[in-house]
Amino acid sequence: MQLYGSTSSPFVRRLRLLLAERPHEFISLNIFESADRERLIALNPTRKVPMLADGEQVVFDSGVIYRFLSQKFLLTPLSWSQENLLTIINAANDSLVELLLCKRSGFDVRDNKLFFNLQHERVQATLKILNSKVAAGEFAQWDYLAMSLYCLVDWICFRELVDMQPFGALLQFKIAHQQEVGVAETDPRLG
Repeated sequence: MQLYGSTSSPFVRRLRLLLAERPHEFISLNIFESADRERLIALNPTRKVPMLADGEQVVFDSGVIYRFLSQKFLLTPLSWSQENLLTIINAANDSLVELLLCKRSGFDVRDNKLFFNLQHERVQATLKILNSKVAAGEFAQWDYLAMSLYCLVDWICFRELVDMQPFGALLQFKIAHQQEVGVAETDPRLG
């Protein structure tokens, strides 16, 4: 089983954490470098990471890969409440990735433009909700949901995208899980 992805992607990292104690090969791609980009295009029509290959089965998108791995390893399925929390995590991740790509493309993401304003609004709203859910103990178990949240929060800190000081519970959550299996090995700062 091969997991393809970049070392800096929070969507890839959550799957690497899930697979940390399971046999697999991680194939690191720099999707902005021409050779790796061509390799990705040849393998995946969505041109995105992560991607999983398990024998003849190829799976795209972190959510679909999680469902595939959940069935393969007989993991407890996420409840509807957990699915909603994962959707909130993904919304924050998606908006932040969009803002980072715009920033790298030369746009000033602080401009008073509808697209940027909507992304910033979504990020603040989702982080506020996630902060309250952590404070309420809803991420007490180290599972895929908690791994996904950890990867989001650590990625935000790594990229310095948001002032996290108002989100103390999220910062404490990050600190509390820094010693979990695979966290140090998948740190995006190492890639």
